[in-house]
Amino acid sequence: MTDVDVAVVGGGMVGASLALALSGTGVSALLIEGVAPGSNAQPSFDERTTALGNASRRIFEGLGVWPRIARETAAIQTIHVSDAGRFGFARLRAADQGIEAFGYVAANRAIGTALWERLGQAGNIALRMPARAESVEIAADGVRLTVVNEDGTYEPVRARLVVAADGANSVVRAAAGIGASVEDYSQVAVIANVAADRPHDSTAYERFTATGPLAVLPLHDGSLGIIWTGTPERAAEILDCPDEVFLRELQIRFGWRAGKFIRVSRRSSYPLKLTRSAAATAARTVLIGNAAQALHPIAGQGFNLGLRDAAMLAELLAGADGDVGAPALLARFAQWRSEDRQGVIRFTDGLVKLFGDSRFGVGALRNLGLLLFDLAPSAKSALARVSAGFAGPSPRLARGLTLSHG
Repeated sequence: MTDVDVAVVGGGMVGASLALALSGTGVSALLIEGVAPGSNAQPSFDERTTALGNASRRIFEGLGVWPRIARETAAIQTIHVSDAGRFGFARLRAADQGIEAFGYVAANRAIGTALWERLGQAGNIALRMPARAESVEIAADGVRLTVVNEDGTYEPVRARLVVAADGANSVVRAAAGIGASVEDYSQVAVIANVAADRPHDSTAYERFTATGPLAVLPLHDGSLGIIWTGTPERAAEILDCPDEVFLRELQIRFGWRAGKFIRVSRRSSYPLKLTRSAAATAARTVLIGNAAQALHPIAGQGFNLGLRDAAMLAELLAGADGDVGAPALLARFAQWRSEDRQGVIRFTDGLVKLFGDSRFGVGALRNLGLLLFDLAPSAKSALARVSAGFAGPSPRLARGLTLSHG
């Protein structure tokens, strides 16, 4: 029987960050991940890019992985928001807010590589990769599960707490009896990198079109990351069309703000849904990341929210006096994360529905709203602070502080 304080199921970007944060805290942890380190099959470390807010950068600095990640990031120093077919737009500049950048666009593979390299050197963290968790049994006094290793051997595990970091279709969430609601946006995001005939100038664009939002993000090599949202039928067309057709259609939808698009990479896609767990905790169980909430990529808030989940949980576990799965500790986590979680969900879901509303007069109101926003310094300052969390306590790591140890 392997006996640990915390069993973390899921070694994607959020689960791996939690495990790394617990290293050196005195809390013993077991990280279970179905894909071997360095494998291209890890869905969290795919071709996508992630916009990291400044709070996320500070968390990664505290975990000692930012220098490795920073090699493959591009700063976002300007944000340009527009509504296709209308003249309203808003522009935010980091310099006007007194900050170096609003955030940084990082390749998911770079984040994953940095986390797993650091985990390989971490103390107090046992790694089971590739492996899977089976027969998760949760009782009032602890959790028992079985780890099935790559060679087919079975390893019984006992933990005081199990953390679900295993995605929107979480097995652990189901074992804990926590329900989840799923809202299908009937949209698919097509992901690609494109090259343009001029530098990106550290500008990120969010353009709202009749078929869904189109994000164009600066990348470290000077190219641009594209997240093009549309109906499933339209997404299938732009996913499979010849490169020259894709570039022409993208230019028509986006315009010439970033120059002429001249080359496109391999394309991929994924469906867009809002998944919300009915609770963040249950007996001996905590949900973090997509297991707790899987969001639309609009405004790029999903991973930043999940990383704050991990940072706050690590802080509470590190400072625990006794049982890391005690009901009072889990209740505190749920309370502290509630406002931030609900605020980000409402914000992203509201944007999707506001800019997808085709009713008469709504477009004109959006247009006016963008114009007013562009003239309101206080509104811009508020939006610039979104990546630090909507409300509630901010994790120590997100504030550039170290974890307190119990």
